[in-house]
Amino acid sequence: MQTLVTGATGFIGSRLAHRLLDEGHAVRLLGLRRNEVEEAYLAELEARGATTVEGSITDEAVLNDAAQGVDVVFHLAAAQHEANVPDQLFHDVNVTGTRLMIEAAERAGARRFVHGSSIGVYGWIVGGTVHDDSPLDPDNIYGVTKQLGEEAVRQHGGSIEWSIARISEVYGPGDRRLIKMFRGAQNGRFPMIGAGDNLHHLIYIDDLLDGLLAAAEKPQAVGRCYVLAGPEAVTSKQMLDAITAEVSGPTPKIKLPLTPMLWAAQLCEGVLRPLGIQPPLHPRRMNFYRKSFQFTMEEARAALDYAPRVDLTEGVRRTGAWYREQGLIA
Repeated sequence: MQTLVTGATGFIGSRLAHRLLDEGHAVRLLGLRRNEVEEAYLAELEARGATTVEGSITDEAVLNDAAQGVDVVFHLAAAQHEANVPDQLFHDVNVTGTRLMIEAAERAGARRFVHGSSIGVYGWIVGGTVHDDSPLDPDNIYGVTKQLGEEAVRQHGGSIEWSIARISEVYGPGDRRLIKMFRGAQNGRFPMIGAGDNLHHLIYIDDLLDGLLAAAEKPQAVGRCYVLAGPEAVTSKQMLDAITAEVSGPTPKIKLPLTPMLWAAQLCEGVLRPLGIQPPLHPRRMNFYRKSFQFTMEEARAALDYAPRVDLTEGVRRTGAWYREQGLIA
């Protein structure tokens, strides 16, 4: 089938494009070459036969061009980690961009639209297990606009089939966000802020791709929303310990109190964000040490036959091996 992957210069989008190529599908990419990493992602995929439409997710003409002849759209483009931009950018990309993309896919006659959302739509749910239909209460601009993006998909009145995947914390080969954690663990300098007992329901990239492909193929996925997470939730401390063991680092010793660090993060963002500077520390980054999630994934298990297989130890081993191959860690 002919597929379109938006956000193709990101970690998830680029890995999904490789999987689609592996399975013999034609792949079109939508993205921008804003830095060397994104350029490398696109160049690698183009060398394998993917084609690229360059442009913004908010440019209707670009989206119409990208959607022509496409059977399935995997919509993964998003504003997420930026802490030095106005809130309006999150609305433009995560809400308006989503609405424009599904409209372009509808006009082009695409069969299905798979929307990559986020567990950020749940906001703060403390304690217990989160079900797919647990109340939504996003607590930051990213979560708020991802919820509004979901609503844009649900409210689309055309005939295109759609499904929504709420994606948990993703890691694996190709991900560069954990490099600092691997490097810090290697020299014993990665700090544990707070008690380290909050839960992360991580998902290894291959398990996530299985879920996204099932959402694009299975009839039961149409008109439904699913949480995609890994086999089990782990604490921040378990995560750091697993990475430390993989890189043969010393026992982690740096421990910092949570509340003062949160105050510092708020101050850092308050000073630097108005200047257009990406703050090195900000409240959403501190969520790594504060938020705690564990998901049942009832909908995905029942309707998609979703069964994540890669546990933390194996996932960290594969990720560490990739970092070494790329020369990113010793």
